[in-house]
Amino acid sequence: MSSNRLKSIDILRALTMLLMIFVNDFWSLTDIPGWLEHKGAHEDGMGLADVVFPAFLFIVGLSVPHAIRARFKKGDTKWQVLKHILERTLALLIMGVFMVNLENIDSDGILFSRSLWQILMTLSFFLIWNIYQGPVLGKFSPWILKGLGWAILLFLAITYTGSGEGEYHWMRFHWWGILGLIGWGYLVSALVYLVLGNKPEWIALALLVLFLLNIFSIKLVVSASNHALVLCGVFVTSVMIRLKEQKRMQYLVPFLLGFAALLMLFGYLTRPAWGISKILATPSWTAICAGITTLVFAAMYLLADKAGWFRWAGIIEPAGSMTLTCYLVPYYIYAFRTLSGITLPETLTTGAIGILKSFLFAILIIQLTGLLGKVRIKLKI
Repeated sequence: MSSNRLKSIDILRALTMLLMIFVNDFWSLTDIPGWLEHKGAHEDGMGLADVVFPAFLFIVGLSVPHAIRARFKKGDTKWQVLKHILERTLALLIMGVFMVNLENIDSDGILFSRSLWQILMTLSFFLIWNIYQGPVLGKFSPWILKGLGWAILLFLAITYTGSGEGEYHWMRFHWWGILGLIGWGYLVSALVYLVLGNKPEWIALALLVLFLLNIFSIKLVVSASNHALVLCGVFVTSVMIRLKEQKRMQYLVPFLLGFAALLMLFGYLTRPAWGISKILATPSWTAICAGITTLVFAAMYLLADKAGWFRWAGIIEPAGSMTLTCYLVPYYIYAFRTLSGITLPETLTTGAIGILKSFLFAILIIQLTGLLGKVRIKLKI
């Protein structure tokens, strides 16, 4: 961890990843409280599941200034940093599009089962974007493995058949998927920071523009809400860097509390106009989620960085340092479970016991991710 980096960022990322795996497993449960799940598009409100993804977008933004400044510190030029931003964005978009088309696959129209398609898709991601440290097993060049990954991905694309609206079709941009949305949000916010530098006042102005675009439902490929959530995180880190440079870090928590209050006040005051809806990405929902995440970040900062109490987060540490790997591992687990025909008894998928099962599943995924890291299986883009 660099000197400019706070433990609270990694802990917040790990907690958010834990919750993401947790809520993503709700599809396997029945009879659970509504406040845990997603609300409908036209319901004015949000459940826990509606807060997790915007929190993750915010955290992506928290890391952007650190990542760009680290590259400049290593001697990269602006063009080299731009190239890296575009490569990361493209990787996220590719993965996002494949995952979305997995949801719309026609099981009868492909050469093999949906589950095997899912396993091969995820395997290709690991082969292409794994961090290789020399030859694998002493003989396989990383470039051979990366090439194999691209070949698998190309094969899956060529043989793909989807269905919907009463017709068969090839791969489509139905939407960009979770990773694709992260990619677009990262691209816009990273470019803003690359162009403006660490100037919080100008980043705040760019953030205001994104909120206005969100209000008027103007998209930058995807909803401006998506970009605003990431740039909120960028803005917070840019202020942190400024305060640290000025040796005024004692003002960080008051700033975080004030920023959170401003966001949440805006969200609640405008709720009658737009309502709180994740599906519709309303400005009220955007602001409230960003405000909640800012408050949680302030709490983690006080807990981990000021009070020095961070060892409790060791059990979920892989989710903070190997986040993409952690996100993809369940795709293997679900697919293998389907292929094996393993089913859980109803008592383990119902009510409070089912909720506990999903939470323990999330912990298990994180521990498995940590084990993969120990054998040098770790994705990075």
